[in-house]
Amino acid sequence: MKSHSKKVLLTSVPRPLGEKYGDAPSVGYELLHCQVTRAQGLFSPRSLHVHFSLEYVAENLDAPTTVLQYPSKRELIRELEKGYDIVGVSFLLATFHRMKEVVALVRRHAPKAEIVLGGYGTVLDDDALRPLGDHVCREEGVGFMRRLLGEPDLPIPHRHPLIVNPLRVFGREVSRTGIVIGGLGCPNGCDFCCTSQFFKRKHIRLLPTGADIHRVIARYLEIDPRMNILVIDEDFLLNRKRAMEFRDIVQKDGRPLSVFVFASIRAISQYTVTEILEMGIDGMWIGYEGTRSGFPKQQGRPAAEIFREFREHGIGILASMIVGFPYQTPEIIEGELSGLLDIHPDLTQFLIYGPVPGTPFHERVMKEGLLHDDLVENPETFYRKGSGFYALVKHPTMSPAEIEMQQRRCFAEDFRRLGPSIYRALETWLLGYRTLRRSPSEYLRAKAQLFGEDLRKAYPVFLAGKLFGPTREVRRWIADLERRVHEALGPPTPIERLQSVAAIGLAAWTSARLRLGWFEHPPLVRHEYRMEDDDPLAPLRAVPQIA
Repeated sequence: MKSHSKKVLLTSVPRPLGEKYGDAPSVGYELLHCQVTRAQGLFSPRSLHVHFSLEYVAENLDAPTTVLQYPSKRELIRELEKGYDIVGVSFLLATFHRMKEVVALVRRHAPKAEIVLGGYGTVLDDDALRPLGDHVCREEGVGFMRRLLGEPDLPIPHRHPLIVNPLRVFGREVSRTGIVIGGLGCPNGCDFCCTSQFFKRKHIRLLPTGADIHRVIARYLEIDPRMNILVIDEDFLLNRKRAMEFRDIVQKDGRPLSVFVFASIRAISQYTVTEILEMGIDGMWIGYEGTRSGFPKQQGRPAAEIFREFREHGIGILASMIVGFPYQTPEIIEGELSGLLDIHPDLTQFLIYGPVPGTPFHERVMKEGLLHDDLVENPETFYRKGSGFYALVKHPTMSPAEIEMQQRRCFAEDFRRLGPSIYRALETWLLGYRTLRRSPSEYLRAKAQLFGEDLRKAYPVFLAGKLFGPTREVRRWIADLERRVHEALGPPTPIERLQSVAAIGLAAWTSARLRLGWFEHPPLVRHEYRMEDDDPLAPLRAVPQIA
């Protein structure tokens, strides 16, 4: 191992996390379960999300580095006592109080270590952060840490770690997703958006070309040819040149992909649905926001037209809607919700319009005195509630309790009217299979075959939906969906029928665990980079999951 003068520890905030431990309702280990499918109970897909940035930074330092994901306080103390020169802590605004716990432990158990504060929580000003950390990273982390360590600049594209996220339904792994970190920041500049303003409305392309992106994907496919891919990039399709270069390479390679990206209506409107499918994209997170919100990124083709066309071609949509805009009343929220549900997104997120420090909305709120008085008097309460699940700003017509109730109602109505997202996704795959199986494109026919194979693997989940779905109408719809899938792909085999019965037991166990709060916390994820006895395969190992 190459000797180095300093040893680095990078850590997330510690577990346990969750509302019953004093955190905001959206704070947890899983984005989908906490912020998207939170009302769907046993039907919620489960996937632990580590702090990808910590693995990315660690991969690109020369110094020996250890990464801890969700350590307990005891595990963190044990690691600190091994002796580190620099300790970096990643946190969000809503986990500011958790970051303070880490800082206190570092000061007590590694008093000589320098503390680096990083992550989107560093939108707070120096008055809030300088008493806690020796250094504050408010930029791309690799360059910052290498300068701090006295290491020479590393050209982009950086080395890319391999981070694999399994997805579970009823406690059983159903797929694995490889994380591709394509870029940081976004030029759209929505007034509420922390990630856009954090990088001053600039897009930092960590993978500058389509070829760079495909090279990382190819490494994941060597691990598992059926690996799903998530591209972390705020508006992946906005740069048409890079996207079309990626599309050309995907077509030349010939392997059908399953890629999920973040995109805006404005960006999507540059492409035909065929071009998007030829990139391997079959899932998107799109900001629906509100029909009168007027953000530039919403300009382009009508959202309803895009959603329907994409769904017919097998492209699933995760739509995000905002509650609490000044123009909204309960009646307007209901109208916007109904309009969104009419176009059948596979998944839906509802967040409250909130003022994150550093954003134009926060500046306006503070200038006009719109922040609720108790939050002005207690900044740390404001930080803890800055999670998208609290109404923090004075509204022209609704109280905070009314806005928060409207958010809960949106989640509940989404589940009640459209049913569990896992079955919505299956219906989208069925539509894509029917549309693409006779395509003149060999690539798209191969994609249809993948949809068919995934549908076949899902046969065992239908019985649970028919028994435990939220309403009679939803249960009937699931039964009809099962009938249509069987018509397209054939009846279940005896083994698949037995698996359906087993899935009932798994679903019941999942329901019981949720009610009782059993096994809700993940085990520690610990990776070493360039340490003595370093395991070179450690970053390739699947991240431990919540069952």
